Amino acid sequence: MADDLSSFAKDVLLVKGLKSSTLVWRLVVLTLAIVCGVYIFSICLKQIGTGSKIGFLEVKVIQKPCPEPNIEPWEIPYVHYPHPKTYSRAECSCHPVRNFAILSMQRSGSGWFETFLNSHPNISSNGEIFSVKSRRSNMSTITETLDTIYNLDWFSSASKNECTAAVGLKWMLNQGLMQHHGQIAEYFRIHGVSVIFLFRRNLLRRMISVLANEYDRSARPLNGTHKSHVHSPKEAEILAKYKPTINSTLLIANLKQVNDTTTKALNYFKSTRHILVYYEDVVKNRTKLKDVQEFLRVPQIGLKSRQVKIHKGSLSNQVENWDDVSKAITGTPYESLLYEDYTR
Repeated sequence: MADDLSSFAKDVLLVKGLKSSTLVWRLVVLTLAIVCGVYIFSICLKQIGTGSKIGFLEVKVIQKPCPEPNIEPWEIPYVHYPHPKTYSRAECSCHPVRNFAILSMQRSGSGWFETFLNSHPNISSNGEIFSVKSRRSNMSTITETLDTIYNLDWFSSASKNECTAAVGLKWMLNQGLMQHHGQIAEYFRIHGVSVIFLFRRNLLRRMISVLANEYDRSARPLNGTHKSHVHSPKEAEILAKYKPTINSTLLIANLKQVNDTTTKALNYFKSTRHILVYYEDVVKNRTKLKDVQEFLRVPQIGLKSRQVKIHKGSLSNQVENWDDVSKAITGTPYESLLYEDYTR
């Protein structure tokens, strides 16, 4: 009897232990279920919140890369596919674009030359962008401006936008270019910018044009307006009436300074892909413009300009103190400038 009681007590304790263990496991399972439920509920709330904002799931479409252009391997760094921030290139998004810069000096025919380029349906040359001082105040503003131009986000009368095949600007040597030449040359290298050097051989003719333009800026003989370039023979005739007086004492020093500046520019950017064009060569032979189109890799067409040359004919008829100028130059390395005349 005593053994039965002892066995019964053991059974009771075993049952109680099993019940206690089962209860613990139930609590563990319940806790896990609650945690999982809260986690799932929070995810649902996030999806509902996202759905209430956009109404549907956002599906990102991966844009297919543009096919490789049929070009020589050396050309690859100079071919770009801009993605403008202000508009879509649409069907022209896979049309390659080449970046360029016209490096020149005032009164070297750059405005006339640029009108030829802009008569091409695939070329956008955006003018003398850095004539505005704030754009060339430091390398950061220069870089920001160039990025906007080469990304096709710069709007001007020359902009062809979507289907532009060559985009650039006209940049005078005295507009921050020489001051920051090292950093600018590096920018050109990284961004595959090709350079068109445009200079005048006859620096004396350039000097006459500079002085005449300064006079026109103050006197404004064309109905009170200043015009650096004209589009009619009548306007050109009016402006050509002014004959500047050249300081013969400083003449040689001034010519040398201009010559040294152009030489430095050619040296600073000699490692940049470039072409050298002289204004006189374009005047005498328009086929030089075909060389430029080939350089920019655009279809070759007949380019046109509405601009009319102001100073034509003999140099002796364009300077008030010609005798002084002639004496100052004779016997110097610049003597040949006295005889380099042309009719246009």
